[in-house]
Amino acid sequence: MNLPADFVIRIRRLLGEADFAALTEALEKETPVSIRINQDKCSSVPADSTPVPWCPEGYYLSGRPSFTFDPLFHAGCYYVQEASSMFLAQALRQYVHEPVVMLDLCAAPGGKSTLARSVLPEGSLLVANEVMRNRSQVLAENLIKWGHPEVIVTNNDPADFMELGPLFDVMLTDVPCSGEGMFRKDEVAVQEWSIDNVDTCWQRQRRILRDIWPCLKTGGLLIYSTCTYNREENEDNVAWIARELGAEVLPLEVQPEWHITGNLTEEEFPVYRFLPHKTTGEGLFLAVLRKTSEEDRECARVKPSGKSAKKGKGGKTQVLQVPREMQNWICEAEKYALKVENTEAVAFPAAYGEVYELLKSRLKVLHAGITLGEWKGKDWQPSHTLAMSTAFQRDTFPQAELTYEQAIAYLRKEAVVLPPEVPKGYVTLTYRGSVLGFAKNIGNRANNLYPQEWRIRSGYLPEMIPDLFG
Repeated sequence: MNLPADFVIRIRRLLGEADFAALTEALEKETPVSIRINQDKCSSVPADSTPVPWCPEGYYLSGRPSFTFDPLFHAGCYYVQEASSMFLAQALRQYVHEPVVMLDLCAAPGGKSTLARSVLPEGSLLVANEVMRNRSQVLAENLIKWGHPEVIVTNNDPADFMELGPLFDVMLTDVPCSGEGMFRKDEVAVQEWSIDNVDTCWQRQRRILRDIWPCLKTGGLLIYSTCTYNREENEDNVAWIARELGAEVLPLEVQPEWHITGNLTEEEFPVYRFLPHKTTGEGLFLAVLRKTSEEDRECARVKPSGKSAKKGKGGKTQVLQVPREMQNWICEAEKYALKVENTEAVAFPAAYGEVYELLKSRLKVLHAGITLGEWKGKDWQPSHTLAMSTAFQRDTFPQAELTYEQAIAYLRKEAVVLPPEVPKGYVTLTYRGSVLGFAKNIGNRANNLYPQEWRIRSGYLPEMIPDLFG
C-alpha cells in the first residue's frame, strides 16, 4: 500500500518503529469479514465462523459470501459489520442497565445503531440521525429491516438538536473523521488523506460536540468514536471534551487477549484503540465519558404544527381512523399508541409518545415505531415495515414459504406465483421461516409489495445458494 508520506511520519512517531512496521504489514492483508446476528430474528450460528470476543452476537466468517443474494440478509437476520465497531456493545452493556433515551448522532449506514438497539435494555428508545439525505434513507432501511419498534430515524444537522435541551441519557458520536482506520478497505480514504484534512476533521468534530452537548443530561454518557489513528481526532479531542465541556472519562472492562491498545499520549485517561496488527478488525478509537457539567435549561416543548386537515373531494375533510383489527397485527398492542399520519397507520410505543411528538415538531422524522399500513383508496394495505417488525403478529395473515429462486425474484420486485392452496388477499412471504414481506395474491399471480427502492437491481445469480448457517 502506497501510504502518504506525511501519514507515515506522523503515525511512526505515534506508534513507534516496531508497531508502525507491524501496522503497515497488516494493512497489506485482506480485511476480515464479520457479521452480527439479530437474535430477535435468528438463533443460528454461522457455519465455519469464529466468535468476536467483545460482542457475543458477532462472528468472523471464513470467507465473503454474496450477501446481496442471501434472502436472510434482506430479512434482517444479520448485519454485515466490521468487528472492531462491535466494541460499542461492551460500553453499553457495562454502563447502561435501565431504560434510556439514546441518540446515535452520525448513524448511517446503521451498524452501530442496530447494535445499540439490540443491546439497550428493553423499554429504551433509540433516535438514529444522519445529516446526509441519501445516507439517511439507507439508515432507515437498515433499522426497519432490523425490526425493533422503539426506534426513530431523523435526517438533521447536529446543530438542529440544540434547541431540544437535555433530552438524552446516552449519546453516541461516531463523528466524521479522516478515515485512517479504513485504509485497508477503502483506497479513496488513502488518496484523500492530508494533514489539512486531519486538521479540518478535529475542528469539525469539536463543533459537532459543542453543538450537541446541551442535549445530554447531566450524568449522561457520551460515547465518542472514530475510525482513525491520529491523536488530534482521538485523545486530544477526548481531553478537550473533559476539560472544556465538563466530563469524566470512564474505564471499560477488557480482556488482555483482545490486544486493545490504550492511550498513546502523555495523558493517563482510559481510551480504547483497535490496531489491525494487534486485533482482528479495522482501525477504531472509542472513549466513554460521563457528563459532569450542569445544564441550565429544561427540555423543549412541542411546537404547534399549524397544519390544517386535508380536504377531500367536494371540499370535505377526509378523516382516516386506524381500524380496530389492526391491533391484532402486532404483539402487545396495548403498549402502543395507534394513529393515522397522512395516509399511514402508525403504532408508536406509548411510553415515549411525548418524545415522539417533540421530535416531530422540531426535526425531520423519516421513520418511527411501526408503520402498520397505508390507505390505498379502498382498503388498508399492510406495510413492509410491519412485516419486518419483531412485533409483527405473524399469524394475522396467511403465510407462504418461498424457494430460493422465488425469494430472489420477490426481492427483485418481480411477480411471484403462489401455490393454488394459498388464500387470495394479503399474504406473508417467508424464506426458511423468516419474513421477507407481503404480496397480494389474486390467484393467477401475486402482486409484489416489496419496496421498489429496496429491490435487488442486479440480474446476476450466484452459482451456489448463500448458506451462512449450514
